[in-house]
Amino acid sequence: MRSALFIMKQYSDKRSIQILAYLLQEYGVHDVVISPGSRNAPLAIHFSETDALNCYSIVDERSAGFVALGMAKSLKKPVAVSCTSGSAAANYYPAVTEAFYQNTPLLLLTADRPADYVDIFDGQTIRQKNLYQQHSYGDFQLVEDSAENADEENFNTIKKAIETCFEQQGPVHINIPLAEPLYNLVSELPRFPPVEKTIRQQKFDFPGRLAAQWNTAKRVMILVGTRDYSDELEMQLSQLVKNHSLVVLKEANSNLRHPKFFGHIDRYIFNFTEADFALYAPDLLITVGQNVVSKKVKQFLRKAQPTAHWHVDPIWQPDTYFALTEKVQTSPEKLFAELLKNVSLEPSPYYNLWDVLRDKKDRKHAEYCLRTGFSDFKLFEILSASLPEKANVHISNSSAIRYAQLFDFPQNNIYCNRGTSGIDGSTSTAMGFAMKNPDQTVLVTGDISFFYDINGLWNNYIPPYTRIIVFNNGGGDIFKIIPGPSSTNALDEFIMTKHHKNAAHLAAHFDLAYTVVDDEETLARVFENFFKPSEKAKILEVDTSKIENAAVLKQYFEFLK
Repeated sequence: MRSALFIMKQYSDKRSIQILAYLLQEYGVHDVVISPGSRNAPLAIHFSETDALNCYSIVDERSAGFVALGMAKSLKKPVAVSCTSGSAAANYYPAVTEAFYQNTPLLLLTADRPADYVDIFDGQTIRQKNLYQQHSYGDFQLVEDSAENADEENFNTIKKAIETCFEQQGPVHINIPLAEPLYNLVSELPRFPPVEKTIRQQKFDFPGRLAAQWNTAKRVMILVGTRDYSDELEMQLSQLVKNHSLVVLKEANSNLRHPKFFGHIDRYIFNFTEADFALYAPDLLITVGQNVVSKKVKQFLRKAQPTAHWHVDPIWQPDTYFALTEKVQTSPEKLFAELLKNVSLEPSPYYNLWDVLRDKKDRKHAEYCLRTGFSDFKLFEILSASLPEKANVHISNSSAIRYAQLFDFPQNNIYCNRGTSGIDGSTSTAMGFAMKNPDQTVLVTGDISFFYDINGLWNNYIPPYTRIIVFNNGGGDIFKIIPGPSSTNALDEFIMTKHHKNAAHLAAHFDLAYTVVDDEETLARVFENFFKPSEKAKILEVDTSKIENAAVLKQYFEFLK
């Protein structure tokens, strides 16, 4: 008879950490991203020995924050991140701001020196209490185990922090002062009291005046910004447009699919005259979701000054268009469920007005696609027709998301970090998402964003079905597209940061399969097999550095006139 090797569990003796792990489990927070360090060693030791917690080691805290954000977006529930004290905690800040404006739930567990060590020049000690206060939904500080009533106070503090994270669906910070010794262990844990969960559910009472405003409006427009796909919302908006009674504008990362919705907004409104602004303006504007990519639509609606503007969101009520009249603090699904029962849905000339414009511009778009050759523009055209069904497509900021707005992705979920619209964590976010999602994740990224977030690939958990497409145009080409930078002498070196780098050695360093293409025929051929199963994740680098990509895009908009 063979004897089994029994390895005794070794938990931290820190009571605050024992309570923290217990409450994470009780609330169903099972995933923790841990960066190396000594001050957070009690958390790493304890969490890694706790069967109900899945621990992931990501060395770079800036990357770790975005990896956790991607995981939380995939799971649609909170993910915890743990780091040591000092600048490690400060490195979470870019991901914290992104999570704050996207309403993505992160639990930031920052280990700290004891409170009386702050500002006495002790190593790795900064002012961590309330570090993220401007961009978090809650800032909590634990007391040290030696304090009077520490167990009870920490239990209540952690419970409140976790519930705030669920209620607000955003980042919440728990700062954890830990005195030495840090490595004392125990093999048994105490019993903790049962948890009475008090997560508040938001109530919504439908205001009857909204139905009255809708029924008297002649031109109703619904603009949907960044949001995850929702079967219910798709069905509701499809019902609303069935009789051509209103206009629904969407973007690629609005994740709406009905053919009667109007995508590619810039394609339709880029050359509006003052008369067009008035002709196509709504009198009732309803906005849903987070950030809108198109600067043109923001300019259009700010000039339009609709009579009524409702913004629908449980958390955010921004006056983006300087015309906000109703803060509808609920989910759009709850609002539209009520509206469908209370409003008239008669055909409207307003829909037909937009539909005629769409037909004209879409024909010109198709004609231009036939005329133009290999370029960043052509890559997105080919990509939109080549992506496998159900792939989760993460698109980096700057020119990447703007090209994506010009094409259709009807079978894919589109994600982009539009909370702050930065390039800094696109790769890390996509890799975190891939780690927790059974469907294929495809990252489409520009070269500057990709090279900026190299440590996003320093990750031992990237699934082999992950795909990365880097379009390398030799710099930040967005700055040749937007007005202004090209008129300066600083463009090449300091604004667009012209370079001659490629991803070949990075792919080898991180043990990823790699292919490079620099012509349209090869690109189409590579796409035939690129998304198929393989033993390794893959990078496809599309070298367009010899193409005047900005000129191709500018010619596109000229052609649409």
